[in-house]
Amino acid sequence: MFLPHISLGDLEQTFFSKVLPKTLQLYDKLMYELSSEAKGLTGQNTELCGTVRNLLQTIVQLLETLTSCVRYICTLQECVPLESIRTLPSSVLHVIKYTFTHCKDSESMYCGHLHLISDLLQAMFKETYSLQKQLMELFDQISVGSASTEGDITDMVSVIHTVLEICSVISNMDHALHANTWKFIIKQSLKHHSLLQCHLKHSDILSGLCKDTLLSFHSSLQLAEEMKMADIQDGTDLRLFQKTVKLCRFFANSLVYYTKEFLPFLSDLCSQLHQLFLQIYSKFPPSLYAPAISEVHQDEISRVFLVALDPLITQLLPFSPFMEQVIRDTSGLPAEQQLPQCLLLITIMDKLSCQPEDVQTLWNTGKRLSFLSALFQSFQQCSAELSLPVCLPEVISTGQPEVRITLYHYVCVHLCSFIASTLPSQFPHLEHSLLDAVLGSSMITSLLAMDSWCFLARYGTAELCAHHCMVIAHLIKSWPNECYQVSVLGVLLKRMLFLMAPDHQAEFAHKFLPEEVENLAVWQHVSLRAMNPDLGKRVVQGLCMAALSQCRRWLNSRRAWGELQPVNSALSVLLVACNFSGDALEAELQASILGVLGQFWTFLQAKQVSDEPRLQQTLCLLLHLLELFIQALDAQLISQVFSLLSSLLRLDPPDHVRLAMLDFLSSVGKVFIPQEVQRQVVPQLTYLFASLLADQTWLVHQRALEAFRHFAEETVHEDVVPQCLNSEEIKNKVVDFMAKVREETTEARIERLKQERITCGGLRMSIAYLNLQPLPKRACHPPSEEQYKAAVGTMEGAVEAVKLLLQKGSPPAWVAVKLEALHTAIAILRDSVR
Repeated sequence: MFLPHISLGDLEQTFFSKVLPKTLQLYDKLMYELSSEAKGLTGQNTELCGTVRNLLQTIVQLLETLTSCVRYICTLQECVPLESIRTLPSSVLHVIKYTFTHCKDSESMYCGHLHLISDLLQAMFKETYSLQKQLMELFDQISVGSASTEGDITDMVSVIHTVLEICSVISNMDHALHANTWKFIIKQSLKHHSLLQCHLKHSDILSGLCKDTLLSFHSSLQLAEEMKMADIQDGTDLRLFQKTVKLCRFFANSLVYYTKEFLPFLSDLCSQLHQLFLQIYSKFPPSLYAPAISEVHQDEISRVFLVALDPLITQLLPFSPFMEQVIRDTSGLPAEQQLPQCLLLITIMDKLSCQPEDVQTLWNTGKRLSFLSALFQSFQQCSAELSLPVCLPEVISTGQPEVRITLYHYVCVHLCSFIASTLPSQFPHLEHSLLDAVLGSSMITSLLAMDSWCFLARYGTAELCAHHCMVIAHLIKSWPNECYQVSVLGVLLKRMLFLMAPDHQAEFAHKFLPEEVENLAVWQHVSLRAMNPDLGKRVVQGLCMAALSQCRRWLNSRRAWGELQPVNSALSVLLVACNFSGDALEAELQASILGVLGQFWTFLQAKQVSDEPRLQQTLCLLLHLLELFIQALDAQLISQVFSLLSSLLRLDPPDHVRLAMLDFLSSVGKVFIPQEVQRQVVPQLTYLFASLLADQTWLVHQRALEAFRHFAEETVHEDVVPQCLNSEEIKNKVVDFMAKVREETTEARIERLKQERITCGGLRMSIAYLNLQPLPKRACHPPSEEQYKAAVGTMEGAVEAVKLLLQKGSPPAWVAVKLEALHTAIAILRDSVR
């Protein structure tokens, strides 16, 4: 009633500064009395009930009065100076905050007697809502210009921070109220951007936005999950779900607006934005940790909310602190956030091609990791999703509908698209990252890098493909010894040779002449089917000559295990040549190869193979070669092979040897076992199959089932098949395998893969820790008895091989001289033992 009689310029000094402090004292007193009396409220105590209702009515009247005051100020003029009403905003916000708090806590405060005063509580909430709305309208008219005082700026900042506190109070009370309160914070922050940017608590505002975004998102997921479980298609629940998803969209848009304006002040807050993305995608399909919701609701969330969140990633791309946060080492992330991290990196990768060169350089030259290195590392962590596999929607062809593809396929498609758009200046970073990934310890990541590199070979020029093949071949040739990295480079070279132009293939064959023994290390990794038939035949001739020469040189020497690596390369090359030639291999060349293979089997002993890794590799290669000539093996060689394998299996050889055994056994069904060795070979054959079918290593067990199926389908020795199944358990497993019975449900498989990921993650951490520890000094031990036995066994094997050769024909003249020298050397050794 007094306000119309006071000018705007005098309002603060004459009225607000004097009246509002007393108003707040009255309000606080009323709220204190109300909280005190509410604890004893009961239906029987009518006097106390009346007191509480009178207090509530008084507070409602006070709220109405304040609303009238604010409304009157709004009618005065379009632009209201803040200094004219300085006391009003803070006083009104104090009342709003604690009134909403009282409403929020009313259920617990009134101890189950809420129904006695629910009408007045509802009126109090409504009037507070109106008061806040009126205050927000007033702030649309308040001016805080460039000439504003420090006091104006402080007051404005205080208002925004107090409204932020109100947000945390009302977050679960009313969607519209919550959204409008946040809208006020964002609007006023942007409106007075230049004045307030250095004074606002950006961490509190951004944290609040992220927190409320997640709360709304989780609420929408919970509603969607409940509707799926109850099979609800429409009604109140659906409308509430749609409102909640729209609230998510509002928060996403608010985050986009706020970060765009205040990005330079968010350097220390990028971890919160990163976590926001990870937590959202960890609870949304295709995550294994997402709740079960219908595709309709999933599509609604994607279309309304996630699409609105997408621009936030785009505007964060040029921001260096965000880049450093995203591509740091994320191996320590929780299991449920590994796939979201990978998908976030793919989303960023899709956007980078449209960014300026400086932004691409920023991401490709990270301080700790490059972008692609981070992607490969993240991809490696998604073991469960790759094994299941998880599927994602993707448009494979323009104009065609989306289809669901595996995670591996999805990442590969997007990675190849990124490679196709890579700028020339970024090409060295691309090559470096691909080579690092190929040589890494993860097989699936290495395969992804190879697939991407092969795409690069197809997409790029023929000269680029040829250059990369030459570089890879030189790497293989120059590598000091056989290791995992040489194997994966060999696989890459084999694949890329198929993509080379014919003239470049001929140049490759000229550069690495197959006749030269030192080039066998390269050719052992090549598939000659990549070449045209004429070039392939010429290469086969050269390779076989060099490989057989290398094998004979070793067989005719002292047969030292330390010199086996070039022999193994030669055997690998023979395998390459024979695989290419097939039945077209010349009879004379086939006889030469079988003759050399037969010499190896005359001296191989199970104990030596068990103790010497290089000899294990030799055995594996010999078995693979015997597969190709399985129908040309004579009875003696078949007997020798089975005798060695059965003896070796009793010594518990490593898995790769068992797998080579199984590859050989799968081909035995093609041959008729000669009558004269059946009594010896059949028991050994059944022992091998029975033991390998019972193997506890899943990979060996699976390969054993496959090998046994091939043998059973092809062999003419049908009576042998049941003898291999020496227990009911093995018999049932074989029958289930033949019938393609799945033993594990999808749900059980998901849970198993989750547990495997945790176990493997812990193992990787342990290995990483051990790698950091200094290696202990190796003690010098005297040679063991086993080492002496192996060395003497090698000598005995060599003597037997020479005896066999002498039986077949006259030796060269130098053999007698060599034997005499060996006799002298053995005599010296014998004397040193005495």
